[in-house]
Amino acid sequence: MEEGLASWYGPGFHGRRTASGEIYNMYAFTAAHKTLPLGTEVLVINLENGRQTIVRINDRGPFVKGRIIDLSYAAARALGMYRKGVARVRIVALAEGRVEDRRLVLKSPDLRHGRYYVQVGSFANYANAVNLKEKLAKRFRTVLIEPVKKGAREFYRVQVYVASDLATARRILRTLEKEFPNAMLLAR
Repeated sequence: MEEGLASWYGPGFHGRRTASGEIYNMYAFTAAHKTLPLGTEVLVINLENGRQTIVRINDRGPFVKGRIIDLSYAAARALGMYRKGVARVRIVALAEGRVEDRRLVLKSPDLRHGRYYVQVGSFANYANAVNLKEKLAKRFRTVLIEPVKKGAREFYRVQVYVASDLATARRILRTLEKEFPNAMLLAR
């Protein structure tokens, strides 16, 4: 269970590929989350009006500080928050899904263990990403530069592997946020 601000994304992303490889459909009940496994079903409760809906995590984000989930347009409408743009919500992970022999198999996710990274910076200039990577390599064993294309532009995200358990990853994130205020926790 997690509480915080939800936002939504729609027309600007409709038809683009998500982190799961699916094409984003703003009329489907899906969402982006930083750490929940792709395919996880999540109950989202709007704490401002009591409305609730279930979405499936198929993308990564939100990349705005202080937000915990980015909902599809359809989910935002169901929760009565699409006009306002953001709402205080509670999210509860229900089940992680995988396709097996053409049927969807749901299992409870074990979020305590995984591969957790902290993104400490994102740069349009590759040299800046390399400089930060070299600085972080003195403190962390695994530092990655992940190229990401946004339209015609390419960005270079610098990420460090921090832990295989969520509690340790969150503790290291809090430490890194002192030096890198926009740092965010990601699961791979």
